[in-house]
This record gives sequence, structure tokens and C-alpha cells, in this order.
Amino acid sequence: MKINRKSPEFLILLMTIGSAISWAVWLNLLNNFAIEEIDFTGAEMGILQSVREIPGFLAFTVIFVLAFIREQKLAYISLALLGIGIAITGFVETNMNFYLATIIMSTGFHYFETINGSLTLQWIEKDKTAEFLGRVIATRSAASIVSFSFVWLLYEQFHFSYLWLYLLGGGISVMIVLYCWQNFPLFPEKVSQTKKIILRKRYWLYYALQFMSGARRQIFVVFAGFLMVEKFNFSVAEISLLLLANAAINVFFAPKIGRLIQRFGERKSLIFEYVGLAFIFIGYAFVESGYFAVFLYIADHLFFSIAIALKTYFQKIADPADIASSAGVSFTINHIAAVFIPVVFGLIWLYSPSLVFLAGAGMACISLLLAFNMPSEPSSGNEVLLGKFS
Repeated sequence: MKINRKSPEFLILLMTIGSAISWAVWLNLLNNFAIEEIDFTGAEMGILQSVREIPGFLAFTVIFVLAFIREQKLAYISLALLGIGIAITGFVETNMNFYLATIIMSTGFHYFETINGSLTLQWIEKDKTAEFLGRVIATRSAASIVSFSFVWLLYEQFHFSYLWLYLLGGGISVMIVLYCWQNFPLFPEKVSQTKKIILRKRYWLYYALQFMSGARRQIFVVFAGFLMVEKFNFSVAEISLLLLANAAINVFFAPKIGRLIQRFGERKSLIFEYVGLAFIFIGYAFVESGYFAVFLYIADHLFFSIAIALKTYFQKIADPADIASSAGVSFTINHIAAVFIPVVFGLIWLYSPSLVFLAGAGMACISLLLAFNMPSEPSSGNEVLLGKFS
């Protein structure tokens, strides 16, 4: 798939690079910065992650903003807000300021991801979406490789402070926004989008899988990295190398995963993903080797790439006019569990880290049961095998 440098596809990839670089810096430094500079324990980390997910829970409000701002412009504004929130993180010295900077960053991140996902499903043809989304993941991973490499180099070799690393990481998003604003036209909407909140009964399986995906994702995002630092004493440099290896593998595999989803379909792909994730979470629960933990971390992230299939499933069953509204609603549904899981499971972590990951395995099993209800060839009117609504 060749991409014109003035095309909507290239714009999506370029904005993805900006988001990925800034997010990678924040993610890379998070656990070490929280523990070393702010004296966080698992409980405070749970609170921070719950605060971070509040904007995701409120992602449905994007539809109200779209009544006044075009989606493409809102994507620019959101990406800039992400960068600003990350840039100011290095200045914080207290829990409360850390939470505030995180809310600013997270608002930009979740609005951007919502709009970027909506624009992708609107701009890319259905028969090319899975492959293009694989390319998006590969692009995000390649950008992350650059980010992780620079974090390692600047922190380990040149002894940059957290302050300067956060400033550089956030500033890149802002610069890319300025470039995109000046160099890309406003692309027309293929279908006029509904400017109100939409919940349709026939999308219920998609909503259920989104909810479970958000719940599972929190176990990985909040506690897998924390496990590496707390249990296996990984340093900033070691976390950088781990994320670097993870991203490099995704650069190679993500486009292939997209093509495999096109070949085998969403149902088989998601069933495979959920079986694999169940075993990976069980592995986390009982891991005693740092090397095996690294294997689980990389495998976990690779399996999550198969979630492309959930997006292409929705694209096939949805009314094209519902995509923007549904992007916000689905993001909110995805983040319902994210608001309380980090806090609740952060307290459980103090008692038994293994229980946290076993719960993640249980969530994967529930997702597996739901995936069996997906048709092999989903379409509008053929959304589920059981529980159809007219």
C-alpha cells in the first residue's frame, strides 16, 4: 500500500508518530519517576492510573465538541494538549501536581485516540482497514523505538534529568501539530457524522468486548510494568531496553497481523487473542524469573495488537454515519472499568500481586466466551450469532 504524502493516510501516520513518541517517553519514565521522585507505592500508582483514565471515561463528550470544531482540527488540538501535559510533568514535586499533569496529558491522549480512530474508519476503505491499522501499529512502534532509544541514551549516557526528558518528549507532539496544521488541507467528510450520542442495541457485542478490553488492558498497563520495577528491580535503562525490544518486534509483526486478520476474519483472530492472553496473565501471576517476565511482557503486547480485529468488526457492522459518535461512546465503555480497577486492584496488589493477574486471566476468558458469539462474516444485520436485535 503506497501512501501519498499529502493524503489522509499519511496525516494519520504522522500524527501517530507524534502521539507515540510523547506517550513512549511518559510510559518509559512513569514507574521510575513515580517511585524515585514522588515516593509512590502500588496504592498511589493505582490512584494515578484511575485519574489518568477519567478523561477516557468521558471520551463520549467529544461528540459535543464536534458540534463546534471539525474532527481533523480537534485531532490537532488534542495532540497538542497531550504534548503540553507531558512537558509539564517533569516540573511536578507532589502527588497532587502529578495527578493534575496526568489529567491534562490524558485528556489530550484520549480525545486524540478517539478522533484518530474515527477518522481512520471514515477515511480508509473497509478492505484495506486491517492492513492499514497494522501499519499504524508498526509506525507507532517504530516511533517508540526512537523514543525509547533517546530516553536510554540521554538518561544513561548524558545524564539528562527527568525534567528535560519530559520537556523533549512533550515538545515533539506540539511541533508535529504545528507542521500538520500548516501543511495538510482539511479533508472532506465522506459521510456526514451524527452529532449526538448513539447507543444501538445491535452493537451490544462490540460494546461488551470493548468493556472487557478496557478492564484487561488496565491489568497490563498499570501492573505489568510496575511488577518489573518493584519485583525485579528494573532500572530506567532496563525498562527502556525492554520497551525498545517490544516495539521492534511490533514493527515487524503488526503489518502481518493486519493481513492475517483480513485473511482469517475477526472471529478467529479474537478467539486466538483471548486464549493467548489468558495464559499470559496466568504466567504473570506465578513468574519468578525476570527473563520469563520479559517474555510475558513482549508476548502480552503482541497479542494486544490483534485488537485491530475489534475495530474492523465494528467498521463492518456500523452505519457509516455512526462512526464518530460511536468512537467516543466505545472509548467511554472501554474506560468504565479503568476508572476503578487501578484503585481497587492497587489495594489488592498490596495483599497479593498474583490475584491481580489471575483476575486478568478471568477477564480474558469472559472475552473468549463473547468472541464465540461473533459471526465469521459480520455485517450490518449480521452482528451476532445469538441475541440479535432488529
